[in-house]
Amino acid sequence: MELRGKKILLIGLGRTGREGARFLARQGASVLVSDARSEQELGAEVASLADLALEFRFGGEQIGWLDGVDYVVPSPGVARENPLLREAAARRLPILSEIEVAARFCAAPILAITGTNGKSTTTTLVGEMMKAAGKKIFVGGNLGVPFISAADGDYDWAVLEISSFQLEWIEQFRPKIGALLNLSEDHLDRYPALADYAAAKERLFAFQTSADTAILNRDDPRVWEMRRRMASRVVSFGFGAAADGVFATKDEIVWRAGAAEERFSLREVKIQGVHNVENMMAAIAAAKCAGLERAPIQRALNDFSGLEHRLEFVREHGGARYYNDSKGTNVGAVVKSLASFAGPVILIAGGVDKGGAYAPLEAPVRAKVRRLVLFGAAREIIARALGSCAETAVVDDLRAAVRDAAAHARPGDVVLLSPACSSFDQFRNYAERGRLFKDLVRQL
Repeated sequence: MELRGKKILLIGLGRTGREGARFLARQGASVLVSDARSEQELGAEVASLADLALEFRFGGEQIGWLDGVDYVVPSPGVARENPLLREAAARRLPILSEIEVAARFCAAPILAITGTNGKSTTTTLVGEMMKAAGKKIFVGGNLGVPFISAADGDYDWAVLEISSFQLEWIEQFRPKIGALLNLSEDHLDRYPALADYAAAKERLFAFQTSADTAILNRDDPRVWEMRRRMASRVVSFGFGAAADGVFATKDEIVWRAGAAEERFSLREVKIQGVHNVENMMAAIAAAKCAGLERAPIQRALNDFSGLEHRLEFVREHGGARYYNDSKGTNVGAVVKSLASFAGPVILIAGGVDKGGAYAPLEAPVRAKVRRLVLFGAAREIIARALGSCAETAVVDDLRAAVRDAAAHARPGDVVLLSPACSSFDQFRNYAERGRLFKDLVRQL
């Protein structure tokens, strides 16, 4: 892809936008950066790019900004309904996601992981397996460092977490190994229905060939049905024994490929919960498809202690254990988090509603949750949906939620922050929300 001398409109000045601007300028492109926020709001972001010859447009979306543009590169958070994207499509201007541009400059094979839940854990774990095997790798994408910041680097593998948003504007993006972990309702504030969200996720495999591999969860009906449309080789994982692929028993995970079989012990792994067994199965499948030997895979499984903000143990106080699961930003994630505890649980939830149903939480809340503490913009919505399932308190913010939970916690309880919502009503992101929760718990 030749970018020198091309005029590119980059929409959005978040982290991906800033890294994209640097990469595009490095390739000799003329870069125009736009953002709906004001210049005053973006002072620090603009200052961080002061060494580059960029043009900026702030405070709106004016169609004239597209004049003379060769390519449009939207940040993942920019919805398809954005006026600039609609006009660009009408003008038949190429619209390329950041991962599409990055992949065209990446010499390393790509291992890409998507799904509603478990993406970050699985991506990080595959990265640790690669490192244990002595591979030189880039780990990032939707997780941490944007892919485009390292697209022209020298790596053995690029291991990427990929979101549905990033897949909306791809034209050739083709992972050597792609994995779809699961599908449940999420981002229905952006997609009209679950089917549209699922279709966006399935685009991970759109340009694969028979030389590539698709790793699919055979226990998830929506995911497993996609195997019928795969041009690539399909490798599956799931809990039931299988002649080929990956399955789990009580104490180990088994990889089978024809007559070959390898077994990975779970006796010394640190991460717990049924969802993490699924993540480990997917990671083992990816690592084996990438050609890794058993020993470094097992070593990484034993050493991996999990991610911050995902069922992260904070402390014990008054006989109750407190867990930070701020990354549980959808209903499906909370269902799996609750499955990790026998109960009783005081569940803290709330934030910005994402348009999905809370019905899948009814049974686990009735079975395990002793008290439901709801905060943030969606608190009344969740209270209407789940308030009859457990004793319920509705409070304004996270600080009040922690106070309420601590006042009602008993020895043996689990106090779990697992919001089922995005964080953008009161926080910049889920990480800021999780850090505040940990600070509040440590102050008890």
